[in-house]
Amino acid sequence: MITGDAVDRRELKREALSFDLVIVGGGMAGVCGAVTAARAGLRVALVQDRPVLGGNASSEVRLWVLGATSHMGNNNRWAREGGVIDEILVENTWRNPEGNPLIFDTVLLEIVSREPNITLLLNTAVHDVAKSGPDTIAAVRAFCSQNSTVYDLSAPLFCDASGDGIVAFMAGAAFRMGAEAREEFGEGFAPPPDYGQLLGHSIYFYSKDTGRPVRFVPPAFALMDIAQVPRWRTFNARDFGCRLWWIEYGGRRDTVHDTEAIKWELWRVVYGVWNHIKNSGNFPEAETMTLEWVGTIPGKRESRRFEGDYILRQQDLVEQRRHEDAVSFGGWSIDLHPADGVYSDKPGCNQWHSKGVFQIPYRCMFSRNMANLFLAGRIISASHVAFGSTRVMGTCAHGAQAVAIAAALCTELGLRPRDLLQPELMWRLQRDLLRTGQHIPGVDVADEEDLTAQATITASSTLALNALPPGAQTVALDDAVGMLVPLGAGPAPAVSFWARAEGEASVTVQLRTCSREESFTPDVTLAEQTVTIPAGAGGALQRVTVRFDAGLPAARYGMVCLLPAPGVAVALSDMRCTGVLSIRPKVNIAVAKSAVQTPPPDIGVDAFEFWFPERRPGGKNVAMAFDPPLRAFAAGEVARGPERPTSAVNAWAAAADDERPWVELRWAQPRRIARVVLCFDTDFDHPMESVLMGHPETRMPFCAPGVRLLDGAGTVLATLSDNHQTRREVALRGVMTDILRVEVDHPIEGPPAALFRVRVFG
Repeated sequence: MITGDAVDRRELKREALSFDLVIVGGGMAGVCGAVTAARAGLRVALVQDRPVLGGNASSEVRLWVLGATSHMGNNNRWAREGGVIDEILVENTWRNPEGNPLIFDTVLLEIVSREPNITLLLNTAVHDVAKSGPDTIAAVRAFCSQNSTVYDLSAPLFCDASGDGIVAFMAGAAFRMGAEAREEFGEGFAPPPDYGQLLGHSIYFYSKDTGRPVRFVPPAFALMDIAQVPRWRTFNARDFGCRLWWIEYGGRRDTVHDTEAIKWELWRVVYGVWNHIKNSGNFPEAETMTLEWVGTIPGKRESRRFEGDYILRQQDLVEQRRHEDAVSFGGWSIDLHPADGVYSDKPGCNQWHSKGVFQIPYRCMFSRNMANLFLAGRIISASHVAFGSTRVMGTCAHGAQAVAIAAALCTELGLRPRDLLQPELMWRLQRDLLRTGQHIPGVDVADEEDLTAQATITASSTLALNALPPGAQTVALDDAVGMLVPLGAGPAPAVSFWARAEGEASVTVQLRTCSREESFTPDVTLAEQTVTIPAGAGGALQRVTVRFDAGLPAARYGMVCLLPAPGVAVALSDMRCTGVLSIRPKVNIAVAKSAVQTPPPDIGVDAFEFWFPERRPGGKNVAMAFDPPLRAFAAGEVARGPERPTSAVNAWAAAADDERPWVELRWAQPRRIARVVLCFDTDFDHPMESVLMGHPETRMPFCAPGVRLLDGAGTVLATLSDNHQTRREVALRGVMTDILRVEVDHPIEGPPAALFRVRVFG
């Protein structure tokens, strides 16, 4: 029994803890930053004011994680973020293809709890900052409501990933809130005053069919006049969860201090919407439906943004400007919302895409006036317009991984964040980031410690892609179709396809490429041919060959586009292959208004066509043959990056009929090998939305399920089985060998075995 005598007052329990890095905020940025830093050897505190991790991605809010893939609705091919955020999304798809938000909670909790270097403090809110000087944070103070404990957390380095920037704000870091005028940065898309200064919050709900009649009595605070919502006629009994992202409010209020009031207004709307669905009489299918879940905290889009040494702006995104200190990337549209949200008569969003992904510089990721403060998540240094893209969770998480490796480098060398801008240190930061699986567009730093670069590399076979053979299915050319294929330098190959026509018909075939390096918008037509399809007896497919009088000065992707031809059908292939995709010009209404982006002339955004794949199980390749074959899959590709298709496939692939594929590294003298990193094809084009949207597979069809490592004597050094992840690291405990053979199983679904990268460290 515990008793306490009456006293004048009592103090709360206190704990003083010290770390190498304190990260405040347990959303996707905080999680990925903490895991990355812990794996780099730092002692990390991860402080989260909610009972679960994930922030807007958690079961408390239930927004899907997205980034540069943009629901596969723009021209950003193979753009899913790498590193820890990729590991999380791949694992969630493996375990949770149905998109259950509770299961996603467990994926996040598990990856953090597995790291012994992380001290996780849930339900713990930071409320004070101690400083050792005008520009230096010494500690943060936080309170846990569940164990009634006050924590004093000290460290030489801090990272604010809290969304509202609680640490940065209290420490005195320079910040902005609201939209800049067009004149400040010359941003044509800067919103006019009537559009509003801030994006609002959203609350989602889930419904389910019980199979029996269910009545609904609305709470007294529900919005009873649903016509106050200009788009009220679009509500229906089918949509739920983050498909109703446009139930948004708060952009005309203080999105930090008015959050509770904003939440109540959103509850009014949500319960009013459900009352309308259940009780208006317009939705008889809702008779047996019940309201299963309503969010209890709003998902925030925007509040403070903090100033770094550089403020990212619209032109960086649209023009895909290059930065010497690039450490991350984005690719979501510039996505601004009217400040009146659900009560606005304007469209719920105003989205404009770039022709490809864009770099994010390191200078945006630390405070310009607080010497030991990193910025991560949606509070990084960006204008309101650029923030319209960088705010999404995949991009936030990817940037936080860069912060984590920067913190590890600062810790090792006794430096502050800004010190890493020195060229030799930026080279080191980029190298160390690439080692973790981070993708940085346009950056591939040579790694002098990777023994693969010193090896002679051979393979059991190499794919020479001469044909994607026709299968049983065809597609009508009522709309255009195309193939995104890796072309070598020099003349374009002759391309054949298989077609049939109801009567004699013609098909126009174009060879296109992109005007920008490592991008996939087919905005440059290199050549065009019109070919005749004779009427086929009995509907038989006929092989048609096109010879383009064009070529490329350097290897890069080309798009073979078959333009609409009514009455003509072309064969599809059952063969899939790493780095090869079918594409079509169409619209994804989730992220665009039409199949052609046609912005007003004065907003500084490009006009272009969208060509993108269908999601599996659709999206089969168009059956095509190539003469000479496409030879983009050499064994030597495993020795260099990037670890995804960019201007080339960047992968080794074996011949499809190779019964036991392998790639072999041979050194002139035996080398001590302690660690091998293998990078597989988990289809970086697939967005892997974390919740709500289901996925047709658990393991990506291109991913090798099994691998064996052998030395020169044929001794098996390690075996990986039932693989589904992008990156696998194998410890070998100092093996001495002059040969390392990597045997790779063909994927179960049928594509040729492939590897993007083999890294070997002594």
